[in-house]
Amino acid sequence: MKVFIHGLISSGQGFKGRFLRQRFPDMLTPDFPGDLDERMARLEQILAGSEERHILIGSSFGGLMAALYACARAEKVAKLILLAPALIYPAFADNPPGPCPVPTVIFHGRRDDIVPLEPTRSLARQVFSHLRFHVVDDDHMLHQTVKRLDWEALLEETMV
Repeated sequence: MKVFIHGLISSGQGFKGRFLRQRFPDMLTPDFPGDLDERMARLEQILAGSEERHILIGSSFGGLMAALYACARAEKVAKLILLAPALIYPAFADNPPGPCPVPTVIFHGRRDDIVPLEPTRSLARQVFSHLRFHVVDDDHMLHQTVKRLDWEALLEETMV
């Protein structure tokens, strides 16, 4: 199951959710209202019924959610694709989990003025044992990057 998890001030119907669903009609792009606990409970509910391992794509606060889920339930996650993930949020940064064995690919804009690049990269290197971290010439929204990525290859690729 492929699931896109939107950011804090967005929805599953935002640019990235629509973009991904157009290319992958089977991708889930649900809405996550509420605080972090409510959002995580909703994510748990969505993923609970499936026996397959998930590919989670998380943007900003959704990247934080995907990382929290994967680190707690690594056996249920095949891969993480994180877009400018808000890993510096206290729920993650104050007591970083790890090592998290889930293959993880992160894209972070060098012009991101919402989630700082270096603290995020440092924390990601500390937590994820199978990490590829890409710094791209984009801002926090990563709209240009999202449009340019080879999503088919990214979703199918197996990382070791």
